[in-house]
Amino acid sequence: MKIFVTRLIPGMIQKIMTDAGHEIEIWQEERALESGELIAKCQQAEALLCISQPLNADFFLQCPNLRVVATNSVGYDHIDVAKATELGIPIGNTPGVLSKATGDTAFLLMQMVARKALFWHKQILDDNWGFAQPFENLGIDLQGKTLGIFGLGRIGIELAKSAQGAFDMPLIYHNRNKNEEAEKTLGARYVGFEELLEQSDVLSVHANLNNENKGIFDLNVFSKMKREAIFINTARGALHQEDDLLKALQDGIIAGAGLDVTNPEPMKADHPLLSLKNTAILPHIGSATAETRKAMLSLSAYNILAGLEGKPLPECVNPEVYQKNQQHAV
Repeated sequence: MKIFVTRLIPGMIQKIMTDAGHEIEIWQEERALESGELIAKCQQAEALLCISQPLNADFFLQCPNLRVVATNSVGYDHIDVAKATELGIPIGNTPGVLSKATGDTAFLLMQMVARKALFWHKQILDDNWGFAQPFENLGIDLQGKTLGIFGLGRIGIELAKSAQGAFDMPLIYHNRNKNEEAEKTLGARYVGFEELLEQSDVLSVHANLNNENKGIFDLNVFSKMKREAIFINTARGALHQEDDLLKALQDGIIAGAGLDVTNPEPMKADHPLLSLKNTAILPHIGSATAETRKAMLSLSAYNILAGLEGKPLPECVNPEVYQKNQQHAV
């Protein structure tokens, strides 16, 4: 069967699929496919390995031969999962394998913001490494400060382990449901959303994006945080409102922000958030280690193989599709 891949992938990943007897077509150009181009390619394919491409209802309706889609990410808010499920198409993702790398990115951002690392680096580039007053542009100690996590899952746990090991940071969190494992192993304390805002010295966001939390971190929310607090988002840019975050930082409502995700992406080079002293912004590199990307692509490939063989995917975001397919088969 034919598999279409939207980005260049290593030969070792291609081999996983070709050794199973499948044909692969890989998009070679250094640009994202237009929606019409993607549809044209996938009308001739039974499987799609999707890297950074939105898939709406029209896409699924126009690609009737697709039997499986694997997105090379944990998040799947760029995919119309409801329409895929309606049409009997399982959607695979890659949870677990990137938890450590993404948690490490949040840990990196937390330190960069606390010590104004990018601001100081820019002073070197601007040839301003010279005379300085001893109490200007100082950072913040993280030792013993309270880490608050919004959406404490596997990624947040990895961040908490690092923060506790390096800085002995007590952990509070807010989830839909309590994380009893984290409470037992990390001493995490469940709190309401308002208390999370009021008590966190560093507030790190690791929730999945949904209709309930989209844009939840707005000016009203930032105003309830400590003035000395640092806001970190490595989840999805749409969880915070960027104009409100800019105002909160400019007006000293919070002390700093570290982002690996923005809204929209990519962020424009002249965005005012990039010029602030108290920000650190990265271009969505949470999973960008060789080891992690290899593990993600391997899992994506095995999701593809399982889907083409009519078997349950190792990681499936819409497992209800199997029950639906069974009902159709009866």
